Amino acid sequence: MTIRPYGSQDHSQVVSLWNEVFPDDPPWNEPAAVIRRKLTVQPELFLVGLVNGRVVATVIAGFDGVRGWIHHLAVQSAYRRRGIARSLMEAAEESLAKLGCPKVNLQVRAANTAVISFYRALGYDVEERASLGKRLHHAD
Repeated sequence: MTIRPYGSQDHSQVVSLWNEVFPDDPPWNEPAAVIRRKLTVQPELFLVGLVNGRVVATVIAGFDGVRGWIHHLAVQSAYRRRGIARSLMEAAEESLAKLGCPKVNLQVRAANTAVISFYRALGYDVEERASLGKRLHHAD
């Protein structure tokens, strides 16, 4: 697998992947809108994983100067359990570390125990917190 920053040529493949992996995402997480917003802030932290030139995985990272964040780790179902997600996470963490990021956060739905186990295997701890959010825009 090759890992590199997202490029405009990846757009349709990333949209298809996210529609497969995140079918129940809310409207504000519409793939094209997420891509458009990410390309305005730290686009170099939007990584894709390719096999035979095809996008099969993604991860989005961000760093606000205090904490790093991971979003949209996605692997096409046919390519799971091959170490692709782990490799993308390592690449994202390395990119964040180079920026001086001291800690990485991510959010997982509490019921998604398989994904929680995956992140725990990578050294992430479940931190008891309340997650609050507020939509600032109704649509893009």
